[in-house]
Amino acid sequence: MRISDYIRLLLLAAIWGASFLFMRITVPEIGAINSAFLRVCFGFLGLAIILFILKCPFSFSGRFKFSLAIGIINSGLPFFMYCLAARWLPAGYSAILNATTPLMGALIGCSFFGERLTVRKWTGVILGLAGIMVITTIGRTQSTSGTIAGIITCLVATACYGIAGFLTHRWFSDQKELDPKIIALGSQIGATLFLLPFFAWSVVNNGSSINWLQRNIWLSILASGIICTALAYIIYFRLIADIGPLRSLTVTFLIPPFGILWGYIALGETLSSGYILGALIICISVWLVVSPPKSHKKMK
Repeated sequence: MRISDYIRLLLLAAIWGASFLFMRITVPEIGAINSAFLRVCFGFLGLAIILFILKCPFSFSGRFKFSLAIGIINSGLPFFMYCLAARWLPAGYSAILNATTPLMGALIGCSFFGERLTVRKWTGVILGLAGIMVITTIGRTQSTSGTIAGIITCLVATACYGIAGFLTHRWFSDQKELDPKIIALGSQIGATLFLLPFFAWSVVNNGSSINWLQRNIWLSILASGIICTALAYIIYFRLIADIGPLRSLTVTFLIPPFGILWGYIALGETLSSGYILGALIICISVWLVVSPPKSHKKMK
């Protein structure tokens, strides 16, 4: 990997780490469905504006349907899951669980995409599961049931990311001429269309009880949509094209420190000893999964 790839991974981690903070701000006020829909909707609008300013041709090279499907798997479902998790888990906790994405990617790749897991990677997967168990049994938030529900929704989201990474590589790796910004736009269209019926239902049933004129809510929504979605997915899809899906998923290894930092600065959140121990175990497990094997030089 080039230095520029590491810089993009670090920038992406900082941006996505902030997204957990924004969800913690918006979900208690307007709900999980509304938060997820408005994020992808403004992500779509932000991408459309960026592409219009850059005068990019709106050509999907016959991959429009695939882009829509990626949007559902990589944005619609996981964003909704993380918004649900924000009801029970602090931003730093969700960011830590987000780091299990490479573990999910390894398991899904082995099960469905012909990826081979070495003993080292299997060790990482088992350690990752142990880290999740530590977080579940030792780390406590408001209630055990709420903690478990939040963890389950986060794991569903990371499974979606794992599937989407391999599908993106399979469907778009041979389309070198297809601009990653176009793929990102199509994905947000798919996510917006997927969440639209749920958003409409939520507004009809609960819209009158929500104060839609809160300034901090709309600032968070705009930031999560334009920065954490539109800009972030341009960077992410370019990384997949440049360094592959599994290496791109290592961005989740870098997200927890930023998620914890932003949550501490903005909301005064702290971590229990159980979550710190579980996070360390997960970090080690992710390193085992994503780090390349050492090459052995022959003795002369």
